[in-house]
Amino acid sequence: MNLSLITAIKFRKGRRKSGMVSLISIISTLSIAIGIAALIIGLSAMNGFERELHNRVLSVVPHGQFYPKYGNLDNWQHVQQELKDNSNIVSALPFVNFTGLIENGSKLGAVQVQGLDPEQEMQFSSLPNYVLNNKWQDFKPDSQQIIIGAGLAKNLSVSEGGWVSLLIPVSSSPNQLKPPKRVRLQVVGILELSGSLSNNMALIPLTDAQKLLNMGDSVTGIMVNVKDVYQSNNLIGQAALGLDEDLLFNSWEQTFGFMYRDIQMIRQIMYLAMIVVIGVACFNIVSTLVIAVKDKQRDIAILKTLGATNRLIKHIFIWYGVISGLIGSLIGVILGVILSWQLSNIMGFIESLMGHKILNSNIYFIDFLPSEIHLFDVVIVFITAMLLSLIASYYPAKRACKIEPARILNSF
Repeated sequence: MNLSLITAIKFRKGRRKSGMVSLISIISTLSIAIGIAALIIGLSAMNGFERELHNRVLSVVPHGQFYPKYGNLDNWQHVQQELKDNSNIVSALPFVNFTGLIENGSKLGAVQVQGLDPEQEMQFSSLPNYVLNNKWQDFKPDSQQIIIGAGLAKNLSVSEGGWVSLLIPVSSSPNQLKPPKRVRLQVVGILELSGSLSNNMALIPLTDAQKLLNMGDSVTGIMVNVKDVYQSNNLIGQAALGLDEDLLFNSWEQTFGFMYRDIQMIRQIMYLAMIVVIGVACFNIVSTLVIAVKDKQRDIAILKTLGATNRLIKHIFIWYGVISGLIGSLIGVILGVILSWQLSNIMGFIESLMGHKILNSNIYFIDFLPSEIHLFDVVIVFITAMLLSLIASYYPAKRACKIEPARILNSF
């Protein structure tokens, strides 16, 4: 251990003439600790939101869709094969999509119905895993069955095994309005997805949807999953250029991309806040060291008389400030990691005391506060705090070098 570090530790432990040094030192250390803990918790929460977005949204909705500008897609088998041959496309399945009304007694609600192949969907997405009581296994074609979202089931007051009426609009001429087609279907399962996804979503087998809409073998389009979900727009656009048929396309970034962009924006704001908060806390180190230099003038003068160089004096007080930053940073990291690890449980306890949920599942895609600790975030926060502590220590340390031993010792 070098002499400057040993002396800095002795200076911190030694008796001070002014209790103000000790008070400001404690405040600066605690400020750094609280700032770092808050930032680790915030970044862990954003990581948790990103994980839940991937697991709960991107794993159940297609990454992209291809569909004709007008009407239905007739030669979908050829398009499907072209997409499967694309190295960036993981899987491609046909789908039928339409809007209707769903009724149970006197209760009525709008619904977005998707027709898909029950067996192929199990390899395509995680959607079957979110059907309660493993009822996806009972989801079969030609059985008058429908799976509806939990939010929609609650609004209609219908449970698993109940029957609902699906009202499908029928094309009519401008001078004639035809009544909608009414179909009775049994609710074979409830889809438990948090947020708006479960409020207006319903699933029926692909062949049943084709029959209800008199589509024959046609489909609405082809849905795909890509290798890199966060590059969906580019990959799907490139795939569209390679198709023989001119089709329109979209990706999850058009429908749910705002969630991902919001998470990234908040993360960037937190990094900026990290620099500001820790920077302000580290400037307390400046105050601490300025007072410490004044408090230790006699000690500095004695050291210089004994042959200590300005370089040694400067290094002593740089170490003095860095130690304060190190103590605050370590406390903050430990506190932040522990609280982040238990964040969901802590928020659950607070919600139980308040008697209501903090996150509304009708607004957000989850109704709990997730958390996921990333080592990279912890390291970046720690290194930033230490660098700011080092920078904050430089001016007071340089000032300590200018003390004149003769003048100081003559005043005592």
